[in-house]
Amino acid sequence: MKLASWTAAAFALTAILSAAPAAEAADAKPADVKLWRLDCGTIKVNNLDLFSDTFAYVGQKRTLTDSCYLIAHGADYLLWDTGLPAGLKGAPTDDQAPLSPTLTKTLAEQLATLGVKPEQIAQVGISHYHFDHVGQAAEFPKAKLLIGRADLEALKTEPVPFGADPSLLAPWLKNGGAVEEVVGDKDIYGDGSVTMLAMPGHTPGSTALLVRLKNKGAVLLSGDIVHFEEQFKANGVPGFNTNRSESLASMDRMQKIAKRLKATLVVQHDANDIAKLPAFPQAAE
Repeated sequence: MKLASWTAAAFALTAILSAAPAAEAADAKPADVKLWRLDCGTIKVNNLDLFSDTFAYVGQKRTLTDSCYLIAHGADYLLWDTGLPAGLKGAPTDDQAPLSPTLTKTLAEQLATLGVKPEQIAQVGISHYHFDHVGQAAEFPKAKLLIGRADLEALKTEPVPFGADPSLLAPWLKNGGAVEEVVGDKDIYGDGSVTMLAMPGHTPGSTALLVRLKNKGAVLLSGDIVHFEEQFKANGVPGFNTNRSESLASMDRMQKIAKRLKATLVVQHDANDIAKLPAFPQAAE
């Protein structure tokens, strides 16, 4: 076959492959997507300099929020992060401890307010393996766990990584629950509405979540790429991050995505940022 014929055939094949998904997308009605902000606890930080390897916050204190999110995609429910363990409900705060976590309401209690039962949660997406993001995951053992492959592999190592408690993910690590090991970015529903974004550095497989809403537009949930907005300007990272250069690259990527998509960037541990979304039980749409 002559070069011209090969070229024509290649163009024809490209057109066929690209047209089919486009036609299907045009015929399919987009699913309604809603986003609820859930209260998954607070963490009183009595030594904020733990969150800077450049001594940016010496002598400072701050109370971090621990937020989780429920996403409805049509009739399907996804939980993004599961907060502090339920056993911390009502725990007193300690002014002397470097970190003092507490919880006022469990995820199950808040879901009940919305009329959502734990067994209705089809998927649990985890931004990273730290205990304050997987604490109540085991309340949803029938859900498929979505987690960065590098984080899942780290949970199986000895010694256990800093801040991790593999027992909190026992339904999947020990009991054979459904797990999807996410590598790179993942379009969860195949329609671009909810996408896990690879943002390594805080942990080896840490991720963020991009949710596209009809009215509000794009919302970018940070995971722990940063813990409060000032970290973007300080350009430092917590000393306990697993990779400094990857952390800075992920911070840069997150800011560029937010700017180019005109997304609402929500830093999950920042009380000012989570207020960008409606207060529970109202949803962003």
